[in-house]
Amino acid sequence: MAIRVKVVPGASRSRIVGVLGDRLKVAVAAPPEDGKANAAVCGLLAEAMGVSARDVRVSAGMSQPRKTITVAGVTCEQAAERIAAAM
Repeated sequence: MAIRVKVVPGASRSRIVGVLGDRLKVAVAAPPEDGKANAAVCGLLAEAMGVSARDVRVSAGMSQPRKTITVAGVTCEQAAERIAAAM
């Protein structure tokens, strides 16, 4: 499944903020350099959804704040429940 996110790198702490328009807003403490913020987003979403970090990857928007994240091993309904619980 794919999740459209808006990433805010360099935040004071990493967390799922909530819904911003048609995207999930995610703040990460990692800086936006050398893929650190992308890795932090993938790790945060993997933890929130209860899947391995290798099951989460950035599929679009590698160098943009608006990204599409692909998650393997969960359905849309499961992802929605788990993200809601993590907020």
